[in-house]
Amino acid sequence: MSGISPLRAWWAQHPPATGAAVMATGIMSTGLHLAGAEALSRVALVAACVMWVALAADVAVRLVLDRRRRVAQARTPGTLSAVAATTVLGTRFSALGWQTLAEALLALAVVLWLPLLILVVKHWKPRMPGAVFLVCVATQGPAVLGATLAAAVTTAWLAHLSLVLFWLGLAMYGLAAPRFVWRQIAEGPGDQWVAGGALAISALAGASLLAADSARLYLWNDDDRGVLRTVTVALLVLALAWYAVLLAAEVAWPRPRHDVRRWATVFPMGMTATATLSVAAAVGGAWLKWPGRVLAWVAVAAWLTVAAGAAAAARAGLRKAR
Repeated sequence: MSGISPLRAWWAQHPPATGAAVMATGIMSTGLHLAGAEALSRVALVAACVMWVALAADVAVRLVLDRRRRVAQARTPGTLSAVAATTVLGTRFSALGWQTLAEALLALAVVLWLPLLILVVKHWKPRMPGAVFLVCVATQGPAVLGATLAAAVTTAWLAHLSLVLFWLGLAMYGLAAPRFVWRQIAEGPGDQWVAGGALAISALAGASLLAADSARLYLWNDDDRGVLRTVTVALLVLALAWYAVLLAAEVAWPRPRHDVRRWATVFPMGMTATATLSVAAAVGGAWLKWPGRVLAWVAVAAWLTVAAGAAAAARAGLRKAR
């Protein structure tokens, strides 16, 4: 390790899937905003921004210093977390009224999305962990942000493009599902939760598309709106069912040891809470607000637990690297 700092040596061992930490923190900020905890939401947003900048800098440095390894890592589904993390932050910025910044993040996400998606799908294996569903998450992320911006800046074409991405994201879920190793529900280290999180972000995309429609921005006729509403509610029901199954599996087969992929557990938890609250607003289901708020605070507890585990692992890694 001569000539390499302990911090750098520890950080070098982390895979691109650590982008899930940004996703988890960013969506927790959005969920807390919808739950009415604005001050805590903004604290989480600051933390997510710091993480995003650190990861972006890390990717840039590794592309210069270790391009071959970075290109190899880009073939794994975890690399798509960069796209999802960027759109999660953009969506929160849009809610704050920072539309120009949100538009810039949407443009960056779209530029990253297509080449990374193609690269990942080309290197799919027959049997894969829950991270395989990131192809859906990374496609629905721009759909959510695009629909949110369409409503904010009154742009119909952006909403229609987001609708295309919404359906494409569902198709990607269908392609990913046969490759998922179902025993990961009992054995997975954390990313098995993405199987449910992908449906939750799909429900959020549907809710965002419904919310984008208005008198000044007429987007959907009654038939279109009816189909979109039905699909959105069905997606939320499936996401909540996945949540129950995965939570029960955690109780039946405990996996207390910390793993960086546990951030991919926190993200679906936060996303399910956010989707529940958003669907409640979009379809007029006021009774969903209470369970949505409960799920938001459960996600906060999960975030704190994983963050504590990550801090302990970091300390151990730094001691070992010295």
